[in-house]
Amino acid sequence: MRTGRAGTLEHVTQTRPAPAPVQDAPRRRRVHRAWFVAAVTFVTIVGAAAFRSLPGLLIDPLHAEFGWSRGTIGAAVSVNLALYGLTAPFAAALMDRFGIRRIVAIALTVISLGAGLTVWMTAPWQLMLCWGLFVGLGSGSMALAFAATVTGRWFTERRGLVSGILTAASASGQLVFLPLLSWIVEHHHWRPAAVTVALAALTVVPFVWLFLRDHPADVGLKPYGDTEFVPKPPPVTGAARRALTVLASAVRTGQFWLLAGSFAICGASTNGLIQTHFVPAAHDHGMPAQAAASLLAVIGVFDVLGTIASGWFTDRFDSRRLLATYYALRGVSLLFLPMLLGPAVKVPMVFFIVFFGLDWVATVPPTLALCRERFGEDSAIVFGWVLASHQIGAAVVAWLGGFARDVFGSYDMVWYASGSLCAAAALMSLVIRRRPAALAVA
Repeated sequence: MRTGRAGTLEHVTQTRPAPAPVQDAPRRRRVHRAWFVAAVTFVTIVGAAAFRSLPGLLIDPLHAEFGWSRGTIGAAVSVNLALYGLTAPFAAALMDRFGIRRIVAIALTVISLGAGLTVWMTAPWQLMLCWGLFVGLGSGSMALAFAATVTGRWFTERRGLVSGILTAASASGQLVFLPLLSWIVEHHHWRPAAVTVALAALTVVPFVWLFLRDHPADVGLKPYGDTEFVPKPPPVTGAARRALTVLASAVRTGQFWLLAGSFAICGASTNGLIQTHFVPAAHDHGMPAQAAASLLAVIGVFDVLGTIASGWFTDRFDSRRLLATYYALRGVSLLFLPMLLGPAVKVPMVFFIVFFGLDWVATVPPTLALCRERFGEDSAIVFGWVLASHQIGAAVVAWLGGFARDVFGSYDMVWYASGSLCAAAALMSLVIRRRPAALAVA
């Protein structure tokens, strides 16, 4: 019986299935904090972009109320655009010294102050001071160098996609605010529109202070896509000296001048020309200002799609060829624009708006990628200087566009000249030399 029992027990032991090993419950994958930082950055740029929707809507109202020439008003916009660009590299260095959060919060406050003070202006110099100096300095600190700094610190992978999304934030701000501001200007005059811009910028400040962080190490995380923890670098002193030192090194390379020159043409054909002068040019042809502003808002819609797609393309294709394609197609579209303007919005104009929207700032992700490839750790500051050239080009055309309208009575000459410049930018992009693979890896 013992044997039998033992045999029986032995048999049962051999045939009984082994218990399954106890496994820990699967952990839920948490969204990396970098995406939340990118979301806060997106919202911040959207709020700051509200003011960029207004200058083109103010040209006719200020001309009618104060009798200022379009060239005078365009000069104030030029100061704004130039400071927007020239402040960017110093702002990138200041972010390395004092942190992203502090600089962005101060910049938004300055924007709100400058936009709000325009309500009481009565002379052109006050427009230069408030809209040109204050808003220009504040917006320069909120320029694309801000997006480049966030992307470089928080992301190792998906940088092209994230830079495209953050670049599209500016267009999203235009999309949100332009129809509203146009309606306010048309029904309640331009002063309530300026107050709306001031409040929009000020509203974003608490979100920046509460949710934005300077570096992944501040919350004990690795950059997105990185396999190793990256310690937070110590504050870099001498922000102005560093920005100028980086510029002095960059200007010795032909690649910097090609990037800066082509990006200056980008600014001339977008911010300086279309964003500043499209509404008054369409109004010259009998189109209502609100309808023209709505077309600019549609540009903002498709700019979001085009810029995000450009970021995706930048992760996969040669950035130089992407830039050449973007500039060439933009130049062709500008040459056709004088034939499309009229009192009513027709199908060819809709095609132009959709196409120009897709191409609006699609140039930013490949330009930023080339800066990162050529200039490494200094790429954010170098891109700030390249962005400065973008805004200088925009400033020149913002003034020349108004001057040409005063002299020739139309904008036709400006459209044709800008189209030709875009063809030159396409050629400049193609001759940019890529960094050798061994150096890029190093």
